[in-house]
Amino acid sequence: MPEPGTSQAWGLAAQKEARWPASLALLGAAALNFVLPGKFTLGPPWLASVLELAILVPLYITSPYRTANENRWQAAFANAMIAIANIANVASLVFLVRELVFDAKATTGPELLYSSAAIWVTNILVFSLWYWELDRGGPDARLSDEHPAPDFLFPQMVTPGCAHPSWSPRFVDYLYLGFTDATAFSPTDVMPLSGLAKMLMLAEAVVSLATITIVASRAINIIS
Repeated sequence: MPEPGTSQAWGLAAQKEARWPASLALLGAAALNFVLPGKFTLGPPWLASVLELAILVPLYITSPYRTANENRWQAAFANAMIAIANIANVASLVFLVRELVFDAKATTGPELLYSSAAIWVTNILVFSLWYWELDRGGPDARLSDEHPAPDFLFPQMVTPGCAHPSWSPRFVDYLYLGFTDATAFSPTDVMPLSGLAKMLMLAEAVVSLATITIVASRAINIIS
């Protein structure tokens, strides 16, 4: 932790981080969109995936690493890419729940089961990307000594002796955060600090809870 009076907002500046782990997560979300039947997708099943890839490919080519001097358009495109995946996934859940309510017999048990699983996993990937993209101003801002205060409190921040002195959260840490919030419907070892972080975790938990309790339970009942 920085000494009082230093110019650092919180801790040390993060290390330069490659974009590929987050890119793989987005590719996974795009691939899962093809698992869903067309009646559960916002437009054709390929539409959201093509839009995401149209942004991801040039973004990865021009900036394979997150840097402190990242252009604003790169950050804006990254946020737009995640937003597209998020909107498409929430829409799929809405379509799925609507069919369960108004025409439950039109969908088979296996179809509901793999559709709900795809939505649940995509939910984890998308919110992991949101956490990674927004914590302390984003991966690029975290590289600066003047980075904003953290949105999440990781265990390494309160027990620095358990990690390397230069430790900073990487994408895998946010992926773990996304998984635990989707399964526990609440914080586990990582605490949200800002209002934005709390609202993001709330939104992820709501989508996960609806997917598991409403959709998956109905699918299991149909199969049995």
